[in-house]
Amino acid sequence: MSRDPLLARARGVWQELASVPVSFGAAGDVHVVVSPGSRICPRGWAGIVVLGGAAIVTAPSREAAARIRAAVAGLPVDRLTDPGSVGRVLPVGESLGPAVLAYLADEGFRPAAPPTGLRVEEAAAGSVDLGPLERTAGAADADEAGLDGMSSPAFVVRVAGEVVAAAGYRAWPGRAAHMGVLTAPAWRGRGLARATGSSAVRHALAQGLLPQWRAGVPASRKVAVALGFSELGSQLCVQLL
Repeated sequence: MSRDPLLARARGVWQELASVPVSFGAAGDVHVVVSPGSRICPRGWAGIVVLGGAAIVTAPSREAAARIRAAVAGLPVDRLTDPGSVGRVLPVGESLGPAVLAYLADEGFRPAAPPTGLRVEEAAAGSVDLGPLERTAGAADADEAGLDGMSSPAFVVRVAGEVVAAAGYRAWPGRAAHMGVLTAPAWRGRGLARATGSSAVRHALAQGLLPQWRAGVPASRKVAVALGFSELGSQLCVQLL
């Protein structure tokens, strides 16, 4: 059991998502469980989460669990979410990730203000049409942000009435707030992701939630670190052949 409260809370989120009893062990431990209904990964896939140097893996069947246990026995824990390393010991089809998992405690929060002349507006969830922003940003970035499923208010920056940046979060198990941030390409590099993300994080903390930032691209990781998030681990989902 971790003595780090932030790590313990983060692990609790993924232990609940595993949908069967499982826990992270000591550093270096890998616990593989059978969980056809795991919410860590798509149905029928294997889900791998590394936090604090220990891993849990959900497998869709007993046969898959046995294969995974045998295959990963020789892999260092920090390679379990590397698709190349996993692909060398297991027959893998598609994969999702890897993504870095970062979390924030109240005392670590570093708020960010918008650039001079701009402001972050708060609007009720679903009351702002984010479609134009998502289309401008492109499908890959819009999927990464996942703003279409947010349960929080929307925190947006407008220029001439057009939404050029937005942030929010989805309520996850374990009282986590899964953050999402999206900025129009023409407005990137000006601090809008930090400003809107800061407002969403502040809202989550005020609700007593655990802000979670799952990033698959370096730019997203940079924003999270700027706001005070600590990178505690990573996630990978694989489809076994």
